[in-house]
Amino acid sequence: MATQTTLLPQQQTFRRRLPLVIVGLVVASFILLGRMASFQFQVGIDPDVYEYLTRMRDNSYRRELRIAAARGNIYDRNGESLAVNTLEYQVGISPNLLDDSRIAATELASVLGRPELELFSATSSSAPWVMIASRVSAEVGQRLVALNLGSGLDMAPIPRRSYPQGTLASQVIGFVGGDLSGYYGVEGYYQNTLAGVIRDREISNIPFDAQQGDLEGDEGADIVLTVDRDVQFIAETQLLQAISATGSTQGTIIVMNPRNGDILAMANYPTFDPNAYFNISDPTVLNNMAIAGNYEPGSVMKVITMAAALDRGAIRPDFTYYDNGVLDIGGIQVRNWDRAAHGTVDATQILVQSLNIGAATLATLMGPDSFYAELNEFGFGRRTGVDLQGEEAGIFFAPGNPNWAEANIATNSFGQGISVTPLQMLTSVNAIANGGLMMQPRIVHQIIDGENVYTSQPSALGRPISAEAAAQVSQMMVEVIREGLDDGASIPGYTIAGKTGTAEIPTPFGYEDGASIVTFVGFLPADDPQISILIRLDRPRDYWASLVAAPVFRQLAERLVVQLAIPPDSVRAQIAAEGGSISNIAR
Repeated sequence: MATQTTLLPQQQTFRRRLPLVIVGLVVASFILLGRMASFQFQVGIDPDVYEYLTRMRDNSYRRELRIAAARGNIYDRNGESLAVNTLEYQVGISPNLLDDSRIAATELASVLGRPELELFSATSSSAPWVMIASRVSAEVGQRLVALNLGSGLDMAPIPRRSYPQGTLASQVIGFVGGDLSGYYGVEGYYQNTLAGVIRDREISNIPFDAQQGDLEGDEGADIVLTVDRDVQFIAETQLLQAISATGSTQGTIIVMNPRNGDILAMANYPTFDPNAYFNISDPTVLNNMAIAGNYEPGSVMKVITMAAALDRGAIRPDFTYYDNGVLDIGGIQVRNWDRAAHGTVDATQILVQSLNIGAATLATLMGPDSFYAELNEFGFGRRTGVDLQGEEAGIFFAPGNPNWAEANIATNSFGQGISVTPLQMLTSVNAIANGGLMMQPRIVHQIIDGENVYTSQPSALGRPISAEAAAQVSQMMVEVIREGLDDGASIPGYTIAGKTGTAEIPTPFGYEDGASIVTFVGFLPADDPQISILIRLDRPRDYWASLVAAPVFRQLAERLVVQLAIPPDSVRAQIAAEGGSISNIAR
């Protein structure tokens, strides 16, 4: 008979607990297997944990790069490049693919102009990819390729906007910022047209990975402007000369074709270089003062008042009145610029002698309803709609507005108490040059989107005055240049129609003492206008526009008639006698 072994108490306890331990181990094993499966198949993992692990993985093997498709180019009306694309490069290295990290660091330092020790730290890194330059020029990129670092060097192309004409027409064109968006001018207004598609794409840090495909389908459209580069250059150089000669603090010149609204040149001082917009210390220099510079125009407004009075039938061309040197209206006394009484004056002499009392008389004869209706027809107080970013509307108050007073009808008639932009003022005078038809100003001639070409067609903003009234005022403006104070604008051989304006500068406490803004607006040839010009100069040393702005017009126009092949009156008469016309000359 076998002897039964008696277990110790500890052994008995172990045997009783062993099944529980085994069951616990089995359960724990299944839990661990379940967690492993959840990591493998991303089932049930905490989203924050998964995002962290993914980010840690991608930091080592992938990076995100913002890639812009080729932005559309901007050209002048003759195909000259104003804004184009160049390439810069983001430069990285894969240290483990470099043959000799020390030699590579030395060569990279010589090209990039960086400390060798700093680059050695990058070339000897254990990371699979290290960025060593966020942006380098195409020239530097070529020198890097010439180092023959093979697959250890990674260069990702980054499009950059370039402006080959430098500061020329900078406030018309605008610029493209670091975020790849256009700002100001054409770049801002036509951002969606020019930009194409901007994509954020993941780029592999592993050089053997296949890279993303090309972006040809994402490219932006090209734009052809109405601006003539050579006319723009002449306008800008003439403006700089005027600023220097007159001591003015800022200025604007606009050259247009009054027949179709084309802007041939739009120059401002001061200006900026769009290639280095980030160096600008005064952001106001980015504003295009031709469309955003509200100011009181002064006596150039008298031609609008005269046109309105003739169109409304308030007067006839043979109208006369007696000027005794003062006109009481609305609690103020209106006086002429020379503080003199001029006796019996006819309509033409109101403009020739630039008489404030004469303009105020015309406005009061029309009455507030007719006068302000005409200002509205000429587009004052609203934007012209030119296709440029940043246009202002100007300001004037009509009856019914709490800021309007009875005296405004007098002061507004000769350009005080009303603000305009230079483009707004020239657009309104263009209606006089164009037989009463006011054309929409435009800066873009064509949009070229691949094989599709969209050409802008001239359009009218309205007809504020009749052709008869326009012809009558045009002839009066000719007399202003022939026999008036503004004869400094005359050009031998050409009939000029024009008018100056000398405006005080308003402040919160009245008008600035001894300071003025001077304007000249005119067109030529007067009987068949090919170009119209507005010149504005702020705070010149000489106070009066006839002494400052009129000579600048003459100097500019003398260059433009040569550049644009506008024959003198005698030649045009001969061409007309032979059945020809200069209107067909391409400009």
